[in-house]
Amino acid sequence: MEEKIKQEFYILGSFEYAADAQIIKSKLESEGIPVFLRDENILNTYTMIGSATGGVRVSVYSADKEPALKIYNEIRPYALDDSGAPIVCPNCKANRSEAYYSRKSLLHKLFPFLEEKKYKCTNCGMITKPR
Repeated sequence: MEEKIKQEFYILGSFEYAADAQIIKSKLESEGIPVFLRDENILNTYTMIGSATGGVRVSVYSADKEPALKIYNEIRPYALDDSGAPIVCPNCKANRSEAYYSRKSLLHKLFPFLEEKKYKCTNCGMITKPR
């Protein structure tokens, strides 16, 4: 009997728009890293429920995690305020924050756009509210 080999995946990020995920995918594949997009077809077909599914998730094999993260961190989009300036973390002063939704309640899981927007620093992990 053949032994099944289990491949584990690492999710690099989740994107509200499939086009953003495709850009990341293209860059990683150009560097020789296989990429898998989860829920891309759902988002393209049913745009209104895309946020309820968590957006398009960009995944790589766990073995490719470190090189993929290095490339992704160089090109990933970070949050900007209303004037177009990067959101600065009040804790570590890095300008590497992303929009963050906790989606703790059923209502927010189904309709995340109803949840108050917050930002999570990718450098130190602190979660803050916009000013």
